[in-house]
Amino acid sequence: MNALPESLLELIRRTSAEIPDDVQRGILRSLEQEKKGTIAESALKLIERNIAMAKAKSQPICQDTGSVIFYVDCPIGFDQVRFEETARDAVKLATQKGFLRQNSVNSLTGKNDGTNLGPGAPMVHFHQHRSPEVQVRLILKGGGCENVGAQYSLPDEKLHANRDLKGCRAVILDAVLQAQGKGCGPGVLGVCIGGDRATGYEFSKTQFLRKLDDRNPVQELDSMEQEILATANELGIGPMGFGGKTTLLGVKICAANRVPASYFVSVSYMCWAFRRQGTTLDANGAIAGWLY
Repeated sequence: MNALPESLLELIRRTSAEIPDDVQRGILRSLEQEKKGTIAESALKLIERNIAMAKAKSQPICQDTGSVIFYVDCPIGFDQVRFEETARDAVKLATQKGFLRQNSVNSLTGKNDGTNLGPGAPMVHFHQHRSPEVQVRLILKGGGCENVGAQYSLPDEKLHANRDLKGCRAVILDAVLQAQGKGCGPGVLGVCIGGDRATGYEFSKTQFLRKLDDRNPVQELDSMEQEILATANELGIGPMGFGGKTTLLGVKICAANRVPASYFVSVSYMCWAFRRQGTTLDANGAIAGWLY
């Protein structure tokens, strides 16, 4: 895997500076829907301009390049230790080159050593499969959108939300209401119904690996995704909370088994600067193709 360091560096650069095609299409569709001459239209035009400038200059789309999260699908016997060491080196070099901002700090001292390295930074999730193919996906998750994530334990008496899909819908829409004007909207929701407190959030973030225009293979979840997206965009919150028709660009929902005593609904929020990219690697670690 001699080409792995260079491949991971390019993956980081591209993820930081270039919005995926499916997300850009969603933003352009939203721009067409907003009323001309409104603050919502102006906000989306600024977003569109920011995206174009970042790509042209190969600079970060947002000053908060966020938490660095790798998702690696790999064959049995893949050297995970070496990959993680190489990923850390790539993150450090990407920070030196300006592809990532120096924004990872020690939680006890507040010290920033300028490397973006430390416990949990970067985060690497491995998944083994029986295919010989290696796929690496990367998400850069900004702090502003991370702050408006929410987790609910059903039943929720305040929201009159019971342990059913109707109750899930109620709390997901409450998360949208609580996030209005924050988290750099329009955003995308990643949701997990079930699991425990830790796995609920973990699974909710894997929903950001899906393309915005895909459809959920589970009929009940597909219907919920489409209905919540439509309802949220009728709330009038709009881009950056300025009002308008575009509060969310997408809603992606999964379900995980739970124990009978618990019923969690975990909602992760991704800002418009939806930095997600992925690549397939060949046997030498070189980029064989892009996944988004």
